[in-house]
Amino acid sequence: MTPFIFNTTKSVVFEAGAAARLDALAGALLGPRILVITDSALRQLGLLDSALAALQAAGHEVVIFDAVEADPSRATLMTAVEAGRDAHVTGVLGFGGGSPMDVAKLAALLLGSNEDLDQAWGVAQAKGPRLPLVLVPTTAGTGSEVTPVAIITVGDEEKRGVSSSVILPDMAVLDADLTLGLPGHITAATGVDAMVHAIEAYASTSANNNPLSKMLAREALRLLGANIEAAVADGQNRDARGAMLLGSMLAGQAFANSPVAAVHALAYPIGGTFHVPHGLSNALVLPHVLRFNAPDAYEVYAEIAADAFPHLADVPGAQARCAALIEALEDLAKRLSMKTRLRDVGIPKGALPKMAADAMLQQRLLVNNPRMVSEEDALNIYTAAW
Repeated sequence: MTPFIFNTTKSVVFEAGAAARLDALAGALLGPRILVITDSALRQLGLLDSALAALQAAGHEVVIFDAVEADPSRATLMTAVEAGRDAHVTGVLGFGGGSPMDVAKLAALLLGSNEDLDQAWGVAQAKGPRLPLVLVPTTAGTGSEVTPVAIITVGDEEKRGVSSSVILPDMAVLDADLTLGLPGHITAATGVDAMVHAIEAYASTSANNNPLSKMLAREALRLLGANIEAAVADGQNRDARGAMLLGSMLAGQAFANSPVAAVHALAYPIGGTFHVPHGLSNALVLPHVLRFNAPDAYEVYAEIAADAFPHLADVPGAQARCAALIEALEDLAKRLSMKTRLRDVGIPKGALPKMAADAMLQQRLLVNNPRMVSEEDALNIYTAAW
């Protein structure tokens, strides 16, 4: 059997209402002075209130940094780090979607090690140590609570990533109550994002693609495919919300060890340049990348088609089942009332060549794709998606 390495978050808590007892779960780990990294919308919604009350009642000093934006910038990260340094914090709590969690990962790294961020970009370059780190997701999509990756926008448009087991958190707390009432369009986009993670992890040509990641990806697709429409239709459906949160985490564990590929590579210019949310960026190019990959990957895609959509088990032949999977994903996006064309999110056709050139900068992802992607190929995919 091919050797592989599988790393994940040390401890996972899956429990509705867990945020209200965060002191008992993670107080000792985080220490007396905690930097809480979140965004202003979550703060205003009150989602943080129970966790803060529990920590403060237990005697922890809490420093709140709530200025994280979508596609967070290097400047935002460094401001969060400065807030942590000024308060001499002993631990970091990331609370929110992928953006706050990514900032929390790198803040914990820089606060714990004082290393140069420019030396940490890329794969296995971060050395550590980091401060104790706990992540609490409030959307079911990124899986960031179990991944060793953090993405930051550098300059005006370029996204750079740190990928290192050093920034895997000590604990992930999955509290479905925090996702109740999440708007349908966000639920849809983040849910499809999680499905992308599972699909790309399963089909990844990474040398570290492994049986554990494949198993987790398939279970993630089963949970996500069976529950995404119910979660979008009824924001208070706790069972569907919990299943989505668990599916997102399993997909995160899968792609953390069997990395994603061209869907993400082509999504980054959409988010970086036009500030389209990451999950929607992935959804916009997903079927077009899968069609491009199909000549080399139809058998792999056919293997997972019925995990996401059980009725596809009746489609005979791997090529036909692969095509049916792509069509089912497109139909799902329409049923979820998602935008499905690049033009729908305000991207002009004249921007596509530069986006294709920018996508080529994501070679750390493109090397995992089942089919080699050239700049011309990327332009053709964007054109099909436009």
